[in-house]
Amino acid sequence: MQLDICEIFYSLQGESTFTGLPCIFIRLSGCNLSCSWCDTPYAKKESQSMTFDQILKKVSSYHCNLIEITGGEPLLQESTPPFISMLLEKNFQVLLETNGSKNIKNIHSNCIKIIDIKCPSSNESDSFLSKNIDFLTKHDEIKFVIGSRKDYEFAKAIIEKKLTGILQKKIHLSPVLGQISPKAIATWMIEDNLHARLSLQQHKIIWHPDKRGV
Repeated sequence: MQLDICEIFYSLQGESTFTGLPCIFIRLSGCNLSCSWCDTPYAKKESQSMTFDQILKKVSSYHCNLIEITGGEPLLQESTPPFISMLLEKNFQVLLETNGSKNIKNIHSNCIKIIDIKCPSSNESDSFLSKNIDFLTKHDEIKFVIGSRKDYEFAKAIIEKKLTGILQKKIHLSPVLGQISPKAIATWMIEDNLHARLSLQQHKIIWHPDKRGV
């Protein structure tokens, strides 16, 4: 079996509750959305087919146990679920970052799903498959990328009405760099006592925001 790969690199995890930990990133090619603030548009076009064995040989060279499968949108490829299962069988800890538009039901329960629910400013806020909420486990996480007050209110409504069973520390509000200040979101969260956490993209603070492979 094989996957279409955009890039594989080793860095520090910049988002989620795993922020700051060394992590191997496997970015898959292709995406079904066109978010206004997308920071990886190259993932739609750049592609190299690799077998599972080739990918495993590459990631094993980094001597790191944490792997994130990201994109693009990883679940566009039928081989993604079995690949995740293979990594888990080899005792890797696996994170899957997905835009939530594809069904996550068949993803191995030991894989930590990080679902990015799109807000209005992305122009893709109708893309989320709401039944995915039913398939979340206590280990999974939710991310909202916030670019405006409207985005914040959109996220707040979903958090308060649909995500009451998700731990506060696993619901992330992440500001669009250069579009809204973290302070604004922090102020609103405190005023509303919102059941979520403010998450900054650490890799864009450490390195140049446009730098790849970090």
